Amino acid sequence: MSQTVTDREKRDAKAKLWSNHFGFLLNFTLLGLLVLLWLTLTFTTNVFLTDENIKNLMRQASLWAILAIGQTFVIIEAGIDLSMGSVVGLCSVIVAMLLTSGFSIWLSIVITLLCGVLIGVINAFGITKLGLPPFIMTLAGLTSLRGVALLITNGSPIAGLPLSFTAFSRSEFLRLPTLFWVVVGVAVPAYVLLHQTRWGRYIYATGSNPEAARLSGVNVNRTMYLAYVISSVSAALVGILVTSRLSIGIAMTGDSWELQAIAASVIGGTSLFGAVGSVVGPLLGATLLSTISQGATLLNISAFWQKVITGVLIVVIVFLDQLRRRKRT
Repeated sequence: MSQTVTDREKRDAKAKLWSNHFGFLLNFTLLGLLVLLWLTLTFTTNVFLTDENIKNLMRQASLWAILAIGQTFVIIEAGIDLSMGSVVGLCSVIVAMLLTSGFSIWLSIVITLLCGVLIGVINAFGITKLGLPPFIMTLAGLTSLRGVALLITNGSPIAGLPLSFTAFSRSEFLRLPTLFWVVVGVAVPAYVLLHQTRWGRYIYATGSNPEAARLSGVNVNRTMYLAYVISSVSAALVGILVTSRLSIGIAMTGDSWELQAIAASVIGGTSLFGAVGSVVGPLLGATLLSTISQGATLLNISAFWQKVITGVLIVVIVFLDQLRRRKRT
């Protein structure tokens, strides 16, 4: 028995070392690809390195990065959240309605974030208590939450937001967009939670083997609640930020952004099989996707190529992840 345990520990240590090496190599490769894209766009366009263009890139990448971070928590614990884009749209409508109804900015933001918490709890409840697969539960959220947003607005935009609210997304701090600093404010505690706390270890353990985690004393259901609440709250935050940026609340805001979040997370090295991922990878993935999107616009290339390139990247990353999994065994 002791020999079996020792062998298992050796395999686990080897697997962890290989996973860490794979993650570092992938992040380094993504960073190199980003630098190559930036150099290419610098020499092929006259506007890429302009101050305004770089700041626009940072603003767009910031929104997708926040979503990707939230999605990463769910994917690491072997789940998926397809409702994120609809949460963005619903929370965009909610914060706009609160602001135009006379609520203060901070109270409107807090209430909207609490709506994100509630949605995350509902998703986790359906998965843990009703036994629904994460794909089905969040797919239901994708359609129903968008429908709720359209119903309460009758499909009409909500305008007349306070100037102090809409100015936030356009303002700067230390010559960098405030949205960039919001990402920092999200990424740092997310990194600490995922990589430096027992809750982070629980998330990885749940994604690796939920039954083994449960036998080890991990409250698997509570861990799932945590992951889905983080995912929904990050989407609610993006809903608030995009409303500030657009100066209007629109029910269709964030349409298909859940796919961008999943793509950024997977391209950043998060395994769709669970138990593998980091906070840094999705940040690079979101920046890469934003650069591809902006580069296609600057070079007058069809936006459809962005979807093709994104799909190819996902296939390559998942294939490499499968090779990593075979190496573990």
